[in-house]
Amino acid sequence: SCKWHQKWAGVAILISDKTNFKARAVKRDKEGHYIIAKGLVQQENITILNIHAHNTRAPKFVKQLLIDLRNEMDGNPIIVRDFNTPLTALDRSSRQKVNKETMDLNYTLEQMDLTDIYRTFHPTTAKYTFYWIAHGTFSKIDHMIGHKTSLNKFKKIKIISSTLSEYSGIKLEINSKRNLQIHANTWKLNNLLLNEHWIKNKIKMEIKKFFELNDSSNTTYQTFWDTAKNAKRKVHSLKCLHQKIWKSTNR
Repeated sequence: SCKWHQKWAGVAILISDKTNFKARAVKRDKEGHYIIAKGLVQQENITILNIHAHNTRAPKFVKQLLIDLRNEMDGNPIIVRDFNTPLTALDRSSRQKVNKETMDLNYTLEQMDLTDIYRTFHPTTAKYTFYWIAHGTFSKIDHMIGHKTSLNKFKKIKIISSTLSEYSGIKLEINSKRNLQIHANTWKLNNLLLNEHWIKNKIKMEIKKFFELNDSSNTTYQTFWDTAKNAKRKVHSLKCLHQKIWKSTNR
């Protein structure tokens, strides 16, 4: 197991300053598996639920979470991100059939009048959001789920490939005067950061510390890689903080 002791928030909802979002309520669990934000966008109620499911028995976890939060999801709910499970055989490059737990999850979605927005717009398209290095297979385990009555509010949806991560993002455009955009995206490194000397030094220090803490024969390559990505995110967060401080002092 890894010895990386830093605490990382499991999920977050980032809303652009250009979006006139008026938050009414925000709720999250202590473990960081979900966060739900309710508010107004252009005088319309919207609920955004971001989920990161367990690696094991993910369909059962998502199903129970949706049941527990069903009374919270009023006003055009959009459920996003990592379900850690394909919802259909088309969501796997191997075309493996879904198991009973996933069938139960799909039944729960149906009972709640929720649907996979991407699959509704692209019923026969085989595109994926995750590459499993160990098995050499692709799958769509990240989803955007919306209420069936809200489908007319959505303009288009597409999967955005990433060259710096095994995950790809999903972009949803909503019909409105300003074409509000909702992103379920993974973290990406901004290459421009590498032009700054202090950033490069910080990355070197973090990598050195990372290997000192995690150099163990008991650590799997997948766990090692996942933890390494968290270390990179820390550097990115420091850069964002630096930019905010610079802007506030140079107004």
